[in-house]
Amino acid sequence: MSALPQSQTTQHEIREVIAEREAAIRDRDARRVVQVHTAETVIFDLAPPLRLKGSDALDPKALEDWFATWAGPIGLEHRDLDVTVAGDLAFAHGLLHLTGSRTSGEQTDVWVRQTFCLRRVHGAWRIVHEHASVPFYMDGSYHAAVDLKP
Repeated sequence: MSALPQSQTTQHEIREVIAEREAAIRDRDARRVVQVHTAETVIFDLAPPLRLKGSDALDPKALEDWFATWAGPIGLEHRDLDVTVAGDLAFAHGLLHLTGSRTSGEQTDVWVRQTFCLRRVHGAWRIVHEHASVPFYMDGSYHAAVDLKP
């Protein structure tokens, strides 16, 4: 088998980091989720607060608390993941389908916009910034538009 061109190899490495993050979430392994990030990671997540930085963004206990709200498997599926690389920096963006049963009995089935910024650190790609969001209706209700589908 021939080696992939450098740009394809790098894109593959970045996709693998994102896939590892998703697998760790599916496995409910907070420590593995944290390991794909740098110590100075900044996260703009769906849940408050507006921003998490550094150790606050990488708190395994917060992830474990979120995992505990799921009654069954956590479904994650990326669609249209686009990766762009420039030297030791990269960003990836796409849509994420989040599904599953919650301990409250509620069914989660929502599409989320997601962006990652990654940096090569000591030869390995790590997430330095993560942003997840859903649009909201601008009709004065300010309700999250969680009913949208691609």
